[in-house]
Amino acid sequence: MERRLKLIIAYDGRGFAGWQSQSHRNTIQDHIERAFERIGGKAVRVHGAGRTDAGVHALAQCAHVDVTDGDFTAARWTEALNALLPPAIRVLRCRYISRDFHARLSAKGKLYRYRIWSSPVLPPFEYGRAWHVATPFDLDVMKRAAKHFVGTHDFASFAANRGTREQSTIRTIHAVRVRCDGPCVTLDLDGNGFLYKMVRLTVGSLLKCALGKLRVEDLTDRLASTHAGTPRLAAPAEGLFLVRVRY
Repeated sequence: MERRLKLIIAYDGRGFAGWQSQSHRNTIQDHIERAFERIGGKAVRVHGAGRTDAGVHALAQCAHVDVTDGDFTAARWTEALNALLPPAIRVLRCRYISRDFHARLSAKGKLYRYRIWSSPVLPPFEYGRAWHVATPFDLDVMKRAAKHFVGTHDFASFAANRGTREQSTIRTIHAVRVRCDGPCVTLDLDGNGFLYKMVRLTVGSLLKCALGKLRVEDLTDRLASTHAGTPRLAAPAEGLFLVRVRY
């Protein structure tokens, strides 16, 4: 009998082509499915809560998979999968769950974190985990501009084209928190869903405001528009982390 397994997965996105399976088989989904196949002897489909892009990290991505090996406890699955996965991908924990649960369709929201290192020099241990911005910027302007993203808006002008048309580009952002700890500036975006590259385009626009390259009024005008408008700056993938999926 098949049972549904819920997994919480962390990964360093460097070196992988994002979450979703591709023909070259070097994505997070590909590696996890390959590990399941080696354990169970047959192909399975792992369903993730969201499709993180190449280079994006996850502290707690959620996924589910239907398995038939009833002799395995959830803890044994965690141990067996981690023995076969690359060191940059780890199953933190897993448990059996109702068949009604779906990692993507059951999700109520996500929390993303973006890290900016504001200093002339990027420490080597921050390489690949933060956007290095050597030019000083106005944190107060960034905080003021970030408040305009809170609420329900049409985020069409803060999204990229993935190749398939979205049913709706309206999303609700519950909070955008901007914090500073020395040279490290973090932006937490908590919402009911995010469009393709929406977080990176939002962060890039906020930085342009903080650098004085974009007026806050121009940002709010773009937010009210369904068109891309002026050229946009997408923050690089390496500073972005999927922190949590809410159910």
